[in-house]
Amino acid sequence: MNYQEEIFKRKGDYGGRIEVVCGSMFSGKTEELIRRLNRAKIARLKVEIFSPKADTRFAENAIITHNANSIPSTPVENASSIFLLASDVDVIGIDEAQFFDDELPDICVMLANKGIRVIVAGLDMDFKGNPFGPMPAIMAIAESVTKLQAVCVVCGNPALYSYRLVDDESKILLGEKESYEPRCRVCYHN
Repeated sequence: MNYQEEIFKRKGDYGGRIEVVCGSMFSGKTEELIRRLNRAKIARLKVEIFSPKADTRFAENAIITHNANSIPSTPVENASSIFLLASDVDVIGIDEAQFFDDELPDICVMLANKGIRVIVAGLDMDFKGNPFGPMPAIMAIAESVTKLQAVCVVCGNPALYSYRLVDDESKILLGEKESYEPRCRVCYHN
C-alpha cells in the first residue's frame, strides 16, 4: 500500500486541508476554532492544539476565549515545533497564528500533505490595518477562509479593524479591552 492509499484508508476520502478563521480582535476567532476542534473530537478524531508560547494572556496550557470557553493547548516557540510534535493526529488547531514565524505556511502545507486537517485562527490585520505576520500567506494557500467580524463599539456596524487605544507603536502589544476595541472602516479611520 502506498502513502496516499494509507492516508485515505485512515481518513476515508477526506484528505488533508488547511482552513483559516480570521478577523479583528473580539470577532470570535478562537471561539470558532474551539467549536471546530470540539466537533472533530465528537467525530472521534485525534486532535492537537498549538499556540505561541509568547501569548499566555489567559493560561499557559490552554486557549481561552473572551467568553471564558477553553480547550487545552500546547504552547510552542516556533512553527517547526508544531511539525515535530504533531504525530498520529487527524486534526491540528493553531491559535494566534499571526504571532508565529514565517515558516508557518510551509508547516501547514506539510501537515496537510500528510493528510491532516489544519485549522488556523488569527488576526488578518495588525492595529495599523496592515496584513499581520504569516496570515496572508496561509490565507492564500488555504482551501477555505472564514473572515469573522466583531461589532464596532462606536456605531454598532460590523467591525473588521482592531483599533489600539494605548499610545504604543510596537507591532505586537498583547492586550484586551483595555488596549483594543473593534471598529468598522469609517470609525477606525475617523
